[in-house]
Amino acid sequence: MTSDVHAEFRKIVRQVATERIAPHAAAVDEEERFPAEAWEAIVEADLAGLAHPEHLGGSGADLLSQVIAVEEIARACMTTSHVLLVNWAGTCTILSEGTTELQELVVPQVASGQAGAGWCLTEPTAGSDVAGLTTTATKVDGGWSLTGQKRFISNAPWGDWYAVLARTGESSHGVFVVHRDDPGVSFGPHERKMGLRGSPTADITLDGCVVPDVRVVGDPTQGYGYIMAELNGSRALIAAQALGVAQGALDAAVAYTTERTQFGQSLSRFQMIRGMVADMAVRVASARALLHEAVGLIESGHPDARAKASMAKLLCSDNAMSVTTDAVQLFGGYGYIRDYPVERMMRDAKITQIYEGTNQIQRLLIAKAVYAGVGA
Repeated sequence: MTSDVHAEFRKIVRQVATERIAPHAAAVDEEERFPAEAWEAIVEADLAGLAHPEHLGGSGADLLSQVIAVEEIARACMTTSHVLLVNWAGTCTILSEGTTELQELVVPQVASGQAGAGWCLTEPTAGSDVAGLTTTATKVDGGWSLTGQKRFISNAPWGDWYAVLARTGESSHGVFVVHRDDPGVSFGPHERKMGLRGSPTADITLDGCVVPDVRVVGDPTQGYGYIMAELNGSRALIAAQALGVAQGALDAAVAYTTERTQFGQSLSRFQMIRGMVADMAVRVASARALLHEAVGLIESGHPDARAKASMAKLLCSDNAMSVTTDAVQLFGGYGYIRDYPVERMMRDAKITQIYEGTNQIQRLLIAKAVYAGVGA
């Protein structure tokens, strides 16, 4: 359950999102541009450093506060929520495994909003299949030389710092922190996406990019384990993103069907409309309940946290796709044009079923946990 503090925090973030983020969401999507106005609002509201500790310039907020912030921002503009949570993802392993020197080099810049961050895992031939990674890190004097190509990298090329997973041996991986201005780093063109159109996304090519030893995260043979340890939190944030866009679509549908009249009465008076809205409301509420349960387990270190985080990511994203699709239906022909936000929300929602582990992968993880519980 959320506390009074969390409820008040939600009100604060909702006000920022409603007044300073939502008014620019359509233009950001249409022009496929970085959400500069929204990012300025996030920085001014001290939200950029929610996931970072106070001694490194952040506010040290708990995971539930981060989830609430992402939900409320995604309710207004999912692109903006993505820029924010990817910044946190790009620094998570630095916080958990990096040296004090590395943390002080990177985190204060990101926490203040002065620098952006990203996470580099996916490659042209490897997404869910980490064993298929071909980017390599070779030890050289004073550091490591990285060579390879990373695909679909969020916050690229806007971000300054990128945590790169690279192969350091036949069965070992390390995490290396690359700066956008390092020699040997180059970026591909902006990806033209179905949704999240204002979120910067591009390939990153590493051609003999030398990363000094200070920018190696922990043990350079244990990078895969570091990433796996962070997935619970990151999946909760993606779930929150999906929940937020679903809530935004529900809100828009309720407002539209209340105001729109047909056959001499408000659409909201028709039983079939009410049935659809009721189903949408149940999907949003049930997704939020499961997500908050998962957050509680993650924060307490409970052994069931991994499966529950997968459940939350699965349910929130599947429900977001369902709710946003129904919202378009409730708007009728108007839902299919860009003058109204629900078509953008439907396009945005789709990616939440794909990234941070596809929902097919989530189902496999959930089933594995279920069968483990009965010894099968």
